[in-house]
Amino acid sequence: MAMPGMNLQKEAPIGGAREKSVQEIGRTESYLYMIAKRFLKHRLAVVGLISMLLLVLIAIFAPWIAPHSPYHLSDSFGEAPSSEHWLGTDQVGRDVLSRLIYASRVSLLVGIGAVSIYVTIGVIFGSVSAYFGGWIDMFFMRVTDVFMSFPTLMIILVIVSVLGPSITNVILILGFLGWPPVARLVRGSVLTLKEMDFVKASVALGYSTWRILFIHILPNAIAPILVYATFGMAGAIIIEASLSFLGLGVQPPTASWGNMLTDAQSLTVLTSLPWLWVPPGIMIVIAVLSINFIGDGLRDAMDPKSLK
Repeated sequence: MAMPGMNLQKEAPIGGAREKSVQEIGRTESYLYMIAKRFLKHRLAVVGLISMLLLVLIAIFAPWIAPHSPYHLSDSFGEAPSSEHWLGTDQVGRDVLSRLIYASRVSLLVGIGAVSIYVTIGVIFGSVSAYFGGWIDMFFMRVTDVFMSFPTLMIILVIVSVLGPSITNVILILGFLGWPPVARLVRGSVLTLKEMDFVKASVALGYSTWRILFIHILPNAIAPILVYATFGMAGAIIIEASLSFLGLGVQPPTASWGNMLTDAQSLTVLTSLPWLWVPPGIMIVIAVLSINFIGDGLRDAMDPKSLK
């Protein structure tokens, strides 16, 4: 009779562990469901998400959607919108609609690439600085202060002028100059989280420092990072468009919304050929507003103070 009892005692912890695991999964799913539900209540955020998904699909399927090659030169110079060219042609005979579609690839690539670089750098710097403290914290924060003291736009213009204008250089420059705000944001979150009981329990259980930092602390600080990243994408798209407009970004014949606006520097184009500058301007506005709406929705959905 003792043996069954002993088996029950041995099996109980296993059953308890499984039950605990199921409960944790349930809590995670309910939390994600809550965030999704609250996000969907934000109408502008939903509109922004749908618009951004459409832009992504347009960028992915550009070769099949575009009616012409963006590099094809026709004998129709500055032609108004027609059945053959829905948005007209530019001053060298290229189809504006096709270039507009392919330009979405450049803008999204710059936004995603630059944000990925500086969020990665900022998360590493901020989390390591806050968790270890002491001279490490002081060193990283002073480096952050130095980078934040730079006039960003001027530095970008100088570096692009030296290295040469290209999409790769724009992504790298924006990525390596944009991390200080992320580092400060992550540092503040980690300083708060590392004093909480679950972190102290992880230390008492003997977990490694990197496991505590990157598996237990950072996932709880993901909300502000994600929100900042969405707004950062909008900023990167605007900066790329500005640099391309000035001739320091993506170079022709590669199409970008910024270098398509370059033609708008002429008074004749502004007054007589609006199809050359209105469509790329509208696309920049749509992309930036969509990302900002998504960021607003995520901020409201993940804010514990607005929990209902």
